[in-house]
Amino acid sequence: HSQQPGTGGQCRTHTYIHIHIHIHIHIHIHRGSPCDSVCEQLNLFTLHSNFSPPLSIFSLRSLFARRVKDNRSVEQRDPGWKLFGKVPPREGPVKDPKRIQKEYETKSGRAGPGNPTSPRQSVRKNLDFEPLSTTALILEDRPANLPAKPAEEAQKHRQQYEEMVAQAKKRELKDAQKKKKQLEDRCKLEDSIGSAAQTWNQEILPNWSTMCTSRRVRDLWWQGIPPSVRGKVWSLAVGNDLNITHELYSICLARAKEKWKTTPAPSSETETEDAGSSDRESSLELIKLDISRTFPQLCIFQQGGPYHDVLHSILGAYTCYRPDVGYVQGMSFIAAVLILNLDTADAFIAFANLLNKPCQMAFFRVDHSLMLTYFAAFEVFFEENLPKLFAHFKKNNLTPDIYLIDWIFTLYSKSLPLDLACRVWDVFCRDGEEFLFRTALGLLRLYQDVLTCMDFIHMAQFLTRLPDLIPAEQLFQHIAAVHMTSRNRKWGQVQSSWKMKKNVLENYLSSPCLVTLCA
Repeated sequence: HSQQPGTGGQCRTHTYIHIHIHIHIHIHIHRGSPCDSVCEQLNLFTLHSNFSPPLSIFSLRSLFARRVKDNRSVEQRDPGWKLFGKVPPREGPVKDPKRIQKEYETKSGRAGPGNPTSPRQSVRKNLDFEPLSTTALILEDRPANLPAKPAEEAQKHRQQYEEMVAQAKKRELKDAQKKKKQLEDRCKLEDSIGSAAQTWNQEILPNWSTMCTSRRVRDLWWQGIPPSVRGKVWSLAVGNDLNITHELYSICLARAKEKWKTTPAPSSETETEDAGSSDRESSLELIKLDISRTFPQLCIFQQGGPYHDVLHSILGAYTCYRPDVGYVQGMSFIAAVLILNLDTADAFIAFANLLNKPCQMAFFRVDHSLMLTYFAAFEVFFEENLPKLFAHFKKNNLTPDIYLIDWIFTLYSKSLPLDLACRVWDVFCRDGEEFLFRTALGLLRLYQDVLTCMDFIHMAQFLTRLPDLIPAEQLFQHIAAVHMTSRNRKWGQVQSSWKMKKNVLENYLSSPCLVTLCA
């Protein structure tokens, strides 16, 4: 302590602390502690410590000059941001809603409880309108610092406001009615599927041999087979003319696994595709590449998906079962649809028998002349059912192979939505190859108004990539309107007659799709 003479005999006192630090000292100073108490603590520390004289002198008053003036405890301080850890939310005073409303009216210049409300200010209150969630419109007056609207302008704006609100109400009501109808249709569909599944399980499947050709069953078939019994019906309809057993599938699968072990992995995608075309059985490697392209939106057949190994096994077993056919691009989509509806071995049996049908065998073996007979027969019925669109296609030189090859190779499973493709498969299992070409005519009939306004490029692009959303009921209505008779001849008779005409090849030999496919 030192004293200095001051005016009037007063003395000015300064307090110093002398600290010579030889050890690490941690001094915890609580925010809100009085400066004097801190000074006393440090003075006591200095008196009871045997430190040498200080190296530097600090004024205690200046050392703690920046202390916080808030004397509240830590628990009472206002919460704020904290770098690590959570901070409790700031608790503000709770205001009365009436007080908030009064403050808002005072701030915005509106009439208070004691002031009369003008007719213009009561417009919003007089409207019997519940604000909509996304289309709510609020009619506001001009700010108080601006001149008031003329009466005519205010009336005009009020009328426009009421019209906008009425239109918004109509739109919301229309959307609500649409959603309600969609929900009702979905409930009806679920009820019909449930009752149909009960009919198939209890009446049709136990008596399949006697009821499968009845008119009632055919009508139910056309409406779509319930998913719960679809696989069983497909197996019965496709049959097993090849007499394939589960044991034969296991043998073919074992051969495929041995082949995979001995076949070196290709160095590139081009090498894989070249090897698959030169050696049918070596197309086992092409399967790995093509599986990744199968229903990519489902993400269940790709590497790591739940059905990747199953699809790989079925396709590999088939290449060993039919090395003369091997694997052809498009088979993976057919096998994938069967896997979604059948067990693995049953899916392989249905897959092998399905590809053994004349139409599928002609396409997957790339029998050029036989494929042309199918295209020629298709054009006969195309001209019979859609003459204007047929003439438009002829004018633009759009041949059927450009769009039919992909549809037939994958049985529409790649071109149509999966649920719609399964419904096409339902009737295909009932009617055979004829329904594949009838479905093609139904699609052309559905979109004939759009196609007649397109040129060659846009027609080819549209037909090779159909819209994602295709109404199932409308499509089947157009399919039902297609007549598969030409001059009292049915599909099979027309297609057989073209087999006898060798000059049919001359019309399609220049087709780029077939030249590329058969190369």
